[in-house]
Amino acid sequence: MSSIYPPILVKRVSSEAKLPERANPTDSGLDVFAYSIEKYFDKDNNSLALPQGFIDIWKNEESSLILKPNERVLIGTGLMATVGPGFEIQVRPRSGLALKKGLTVLNAPGTVDESYRNMIGVILINHSGEDQTIKYKEKIAQLVICPVILSEVKEVTDLSDTIRGLGGFGSTDVKQST
Repeated sequence: MSSIYPPILVKRVSSEAKLPERANPTDSGLDVFAYSIEKYFDKDNNSLALPQGFIDIWKNEESSLILKPNERVLIGTGLMATVGPGFEIQVRPRSGLALKKGLTVLNAPGTVDESYRNMIGVILINHSGEDQTIKYKEKIAQLVICPVILSEVKEVTDLSDTIRGLGGFGSTDVKQST
C-alpha cells in the first residue's frame, strides 16, 4: 500500500520487543506493548526499587507487575521511532484499559518529538481503587501520528478583545445574573 505520508521508522532495542501494530487496518492508533519496567512510584511519590531479579522474571510471559491504586510506572516499549520532520508520535491511552482496569497514560497524550531517539516509554497510573496487573508484552497504549505546526513565537503588547475577555478557567459555564 503506497502512502503520501512518511513511514514510521522503528528500531527495536531487542528482538524480544514487539513492533507496534494496528488491530484493524484503518485504526489511527498502533498498539504498543510492555517491554521493560523503567521506574516505579508509589502513591506518595516515592521511587520504588524493583525486587532483586525482577527484570529476569518480568520477561516471562507468565509474570506480571502489580500496580496499586494511585501508583504509577514508566514502562518501556522496547522501541525507538520517528516519522520525520513535520510530525510527532503521540502516546495515548487504550480505552479498554481505562474502562476495565482504571489504567491510563498519565501525561496523555505523551509526545515523541521528531528529534527524540531514545526508547519510547509509557507512564501508566492506576486510577482504580484496586490493585491492577500489567503483564509483559501486554498492550499498554497506542501511538498516533499527528502533524506538527511549528509556529514562530512573536511577543506583542496586546491581544484582540473577545466576548470572553479575561474570563478564566470555567468562566463560560458561569451564568450571568440578569
